[in-house]
Amino acid sequence: MSTPSPKTPLAPRTPGWLDWYRNPSKPAFRLPPGTVDTHCHVFGPQAEFPFAPERKYTPCDGGKDELFALRDHLGIARNVVVQATCHGADNTAMVDAVRSSGGRARGIATVRPDIGERELLDLDAAGVRGVRFNFVRRLVDASPAENLSTIAKKVAPLGWHIVLYFESADLPELEGFFGSLPTPLVVDHMGRPDVTRPVDGPEFTRFLRFVEAGDVWVKVTCPERLSATGPAALDGEQHAYTDVVPFGRRVVEEFPDRVLWGTDWPHPNLTDHMPDDGLLVDHVPQVAVTAEQQHKLLVANPMSLYWPGEAA
Repeated sequence: MSTPSPKTPLAPRTPGWLDWYRNPSKPAFRLPPGTVDTHCHVFGPQAEFPFAPERKYTPCDGGKDELFALRDHLGIARNVVVQATCHGADNTAMVDAVRSSGGRARGIATVRPDIGERELLDLDAAGVRGVRFNFVRRLVDASPAENLSTIAKKVAPLGWHIVLYFESADLPELEGFFGSLPTPLVVDHMGRPDVTRPVDGPEFTRFLRFVEAGDVWVKVTCPERLSATGPAALDGEQHAYTDVVPFGRRVVEEFPDRVLWGTDWPHPNLTDHMPDDGLLVDHVPQVAVTAEQQHKLLVANPMSLYWPGEAA
């Protein structure tokens, strides 16, 4: 992929874009050794890794150097870098970050149905372990199920999994398709529940039964994205996003061996506020309340999925 010449103007960020929090606090909660951030991204930098022409948003830069600095500041050992939609199916920036990590990162790619075996093998050798299917309509154009099925069949022999991003209200129409996929599934952000509804109500119960019925893992992530009433993870707040806590606890309690955690740095498309990443770490013991739950969520589960057979 060619790098833009110095004369190529850089695209301005989307109006109202919130940049990532520049001086995160040191977490009060000490992450267990070997903690894995299973959901983070890299944005460019745009001058080196241009954003996709078909993107729905133009972010600020948030590259591998800043990601790895945050990793070390928070006490995280490893990262799983998920392809950001602003880069489309050009995985170059994500792969560069994974390759630069010294074995401390894995990747989740976005690919097209016509991808060839050689390219898939190259991605696998680089450290990619899955592909992401995005069903959030404001972020991507609709993808026909047959195209996604084609991709799933191509990646299954590699032992990869499929990361699913969808809104909870859309699960009824997507559930059958998800059940047909021939790989393990990883659901972003608890399936984006409506936290104004009861945690034991029909919508979230349907999601839990979906997880129970299949080979499904759940990311207990993005309380800042799900919360309706807060309070925000800012200004030293140690009990942020209390309306999301019951949902996170429920998933951790029901599926202790299939839950994952991540920062979502650099937090794309937030419009209300940009959280302090140190305080997001302090949110963890609100949803994983015992040392055993915390170790499974942060270390044992992600290691078994992304670094099987390796010690943390």
